Amino acid sequence: MTAPLIRAARSTDAGTTGAILSAFIDGTDWMPRLHTRAEDIAFAGHMIARGWVSVAETEGAVKGFIARDGEEVNALYVAPAAQGQGIGTALLREAQTHADHLILWTFQANAGAQRFYARHGFTEAERTDGNRNDEKLPDVRMVWIREST
Repeated sequence: MTAPLIRAARSTDAGTTGAILSAFIDGTDWMPRLHTRAEDIAFAGHMIARGWVSVAETEGAVKGFIARDGEEVNALYVAPAAQGQGIGTALLREAQTHADHLILWTFQANAGAQRFYARHGFTEAERTDGNRNDEKLPDVRMVWIREST
């Protein structure tokens, strides 16, 4: 398998990145749908306009994206058909090459995401009851710190 091309997202990527986000919500039974699919696209467009988003492209198609505001990873999603192919790893590693530390939140129910981040050096820093997130789902803050060499 060829490594994905990681590049800055363009405004024309909003539809695809929004659809990837929607696919996660639609395919996750514990995740409430709070916004329409059109709002997911608009949200993706907003993150792209802020310069936060990088996409992973294979065979000329966007397969996943990461949104990062400085040290904070706001989103990391891979299209369902592209999962298990190293797309998420490539996106996260790219972010790690440009930071000395990263923080992110994931839901406690998303055990797969927690395992993924732990494999990439993140450790759990905090658990909450979800009162501070829109979904009102218990979540976990995870932190990665570059090891000094």
